[in-house]
Amino acid sequence: MDLLRTVEELRKWARMNRRFSARVGLVPTMGALHAGHASLIRAGAGSCDRVAVSIFVNPTQFGPNEDFARYPRAFEADCALAEREGADVVFAPTVEGMYPHGAMTFVDVEGLSERLDGASRPGHFRGVATVVAKLLIAAEPDRAFFGQKDAAQVAVLRRMTTDLRLGTEIVVCPIVRETDGLALSSRNVYLSAEERRQALVLSRAVRHIEELAAQGERGASALIDAARAVLATEPAVRVDYVWLVDWATLLPVETATAGTLFAVAAYVGSTRLIDNAVIS
Repeated sequence: MDLLRTVEELRKWARMNRRFSARVGLVPTMGALHAGHASLIRAGAGSCDRVAVSIFVNPTQFGPNEDFARYPRAFEADCALAEREGADVVFAPTVEGMYPHGAMTFVDVEGLSERLDGASRPGHFRGVATVVAKLLIAAEPDRAFFGQKDAAQVAVLRRMTTDLRLGTEIVVCPIVRETDGLALSSRNVYLSAEERRQALVLSRAVRHIEELAAQGERGASALIDAARAVLATEPAVRVDYVWLVDWATLLPVETATAGTLFAVAAYVGSTRLIDNAVIS
């Protein structure tokens, strides 16, 4: 597995592979890779001829009081995992390499970027859309792989790639969970033992809504109230949002139909966690 450090190297690698008609896949990450990331890399390796994994803690998607400085970083372990799961290259640029001095250009998906996590983290999706656009422009992958856990991010990126005609298919892979149900996240390392126990209330709420929907309950108000009742069993957990939304627009719905997104975000201690389910 090769290590690429500059946009020019990534572009050269991708163009070389396309000359031989190779199908190129990209897995954008911020590092601190876990089994969820591993599933994305395997999906890429299984459906593409060549796969690049980017590792870049993107400063523009963090707010002024968020965890950019202490975001977990484990570069050597990340490279080992990427290689083991089938990556052909790791792209690990510097901040200056991604954002040239004096950079003034950003990508803002209006409307979508202010919903769900965007409402709680102003500017977050602007940073996400900008860095992913840079990666897609550089690598021009046939497919880019993301996890369903970041469902609101997926909606923003689908809209962006459609609007900008970038030509990359956004592939969404299922949420990977711990054996007790907690959705895997790089931020889980922040949790104390007690907070880790409390955090399970998010997956319990998700599972409860899936069960109610399967039994025929489709009213958004009833489902949201049921989810909030589950979340209330852990009073130390501070709920950020609980919504049933159209996954394409992230706008609230009154009735859940096939494909409706149930999404929840909450603070466990100082750590913000998200979880979701797509109604079947």
